[in-house]
Amino acid sequence: MQTTGQSAPAKVPATARRRRPEWLVPAGLIFLSLIPVLAGAARLTELTGGAEVTERNARFFDSPAPVLIHIVSVTVYSLLGAFQFVPSLRQRRRRWHSIAGRILLPAGLLAALSGLWMAVFYTLPASDGQLLLVLRLVFGSAMAASLILGLRAVLRRNFVAHGAWMSRAYAIGAGAGTQAMILIVPELLSSPPDVTTRALLMGAAWVINLVVAEYFIRRRALSTRPTPRAH
Repeated sequence: MQTTGQSAPAKVPATARRRRPEWLVPAGLIFLSLIPVLAGAARLTELTGGAEVTERNARFFDSPAPVLIHIVSVTVYSLLGAFQFVPSLRQRRRRWHSIAGRILLPAGLLAALSGLWMAVFYTLPASDGQLLLVLRLVFGSAMAASLILGLRAVLRRNFVAHGAWMSRAYAIGAGAGTQAMILIVPELLSSPPDVTTRALLMGAAWVINLVVAEYFIRRRALSTRPTPRAH
């Protein structure tokens, strides 16, 4: 019996309960992408607005095409790609998922390949070092390979493998956001890391993203595995 003067707690519809958590992941991914996206927008403004050429940005003015391609492709890939992790869009609106995928695949490949081009051909600042160059080549190649393997899987109608490879590619592509979150701590403490430590921290960001991606890939695989019937 309901006590007088007390109202019964309002029931939350099941659809609302399901809808709220599923947007947490894309919201978190968009938040993670904000720092590199805003940094890219600032670089884009610098290149198109006739900013002063300095030692730090001279390489971009000398060869602007790769960095412009990288900024635009990474922005599209990071922001649009976050919505591919919304289950309702992926499962019930498959046409939207498919159209977005046709945009994300070339955007992701352009982001990875332009990043590799800049790593190899740009004169990088001394703060980057050879170890970071190697890490960029390894993870940039891994991102491109994951996208191609994801495309191969969907063409073979293997949607589980497709989702896994695309998740890995996105995890690598989102590495810049994790790197910014990690590197901001020593910057705030006015103790920037040395070249080797900086490279290791940036490499750790890629590894963290891939570990998180693998956790969700395996959890998804377990949840979709058919339950054996009792005899």
